[in-house]
Amino acid sequence: MKKSVSKLLQFILFPAIGIFIIYQLYKDQNAEEIMSVLRNDMNFSWILLSIVLGLISHVSRALRWQMLIEPVEKKPGFTNTFLAVMIGYLANLVFPRMGEVSRCGVLSKYERLSFTRVVGTVVAERLTDLVVLVVIIIGVLTLQFDLLGGFLADTLNFDSLTEIFKSPLFYGLLALVIVSVFVIKRYSKQYQALMFLKNLMQKFSEGVSSIRKIKNKPLFIFHTLFIWTMYFLMIYVCFYSLPATSSLGVKAGITILLTGSLGMIAPVQGGIGAWHFMVIATLKLYGVPAEEGGIFALVVHAAQNLMIIVAGLIAFGLLPILNRKGYEQQKPSVATSR
Repeated sequence: MKKSVSKLLQFILFPAIGIFIIYQLYKDQNAEEIMSVLRNDMNFSWILLSIVLGLISHVSRALRWQMLIEPVEKKPGFTNTFLAVMIGYLANLVFPRMGEVSRCGVLSKYERLSFTRVVGTVVAERLTDLVVLVVIIIGVLTLQFDLLGGFLADTLNFDSLTEIFKSPLFYGLLALVIVSVFVIKRYSKQYQALMFLKNLMQKFSEGVSSIRKIKNKPLFIFHTLFIWTMYFLMIYVCFYSLPATSSLGVKAGITILLTGSLGMIAPVQGGIGAWHFMVIATLKLYGVPAEEGGIFALVVHAAQNLMIIVAGLIAFGLLPILNRKGYEQQKPSVATSR
């Protein structure tokens, strides 16, 4: 029953919310005017450059992920790692928040790695990105608090966040986790199931702590900063695709990077609706009319997701082909070991 509810939320409710937001954002815009702007005013060369920058960021992410995996497992091949990353992004367009699990499953399968450890490295990776996002939030609010303070406070609804920490359910779940960890550690030698869970916890912990064991920490920091620089440039270069946004500067680009990233946190496929809302609202703060802002958000979001769909499908098809020889060589040894 719970699985059915979860699938219902993933496949119907969350996408419906995103589509409803899209409808509300664009219902008053004239389709012919949008097409006219796309034909006559939009410079798609900048959109194409944004797509290329997006692919470069994914290459850097794959290289950084390799660095996290190497201390706790064997270093995976770059090709498999990159293709797994793209499949993960593709999975996020189908199942919200399933991309991370999908890419871990793909890489652990084709590189014969511990799935639990690999998941732990992704948690470490996301915590690193969270640190960068917090730094961006602090920087943007410091430089542009008068412009953005009220907007972010209203949009993010901090009152709801404080209610979570006041909820007895939150502390009940926290207590349950603490008690479960204690029981697993204390009685794992007496029960096989608890020993299995303890081993999973240890492998997951090893994956999360992989960041402390990275061989080349300066290179890891470089890739982290490079990834987010590419994210910024993916937005910034698109400003030049429309006359209405061509005069926006670096501050606007960083701000939209922030608000767009917050929009992507919403549990909908590819941030549909939420990302558009955040970007359009931010552009309005910088004097861009809602119509032009809507076209900007629509084209940029569609272009990046089209890139993910194409690259993800190619990756999905290539992985078994590129790894077929390795699997054929392993079959005799697997049979012998049995």
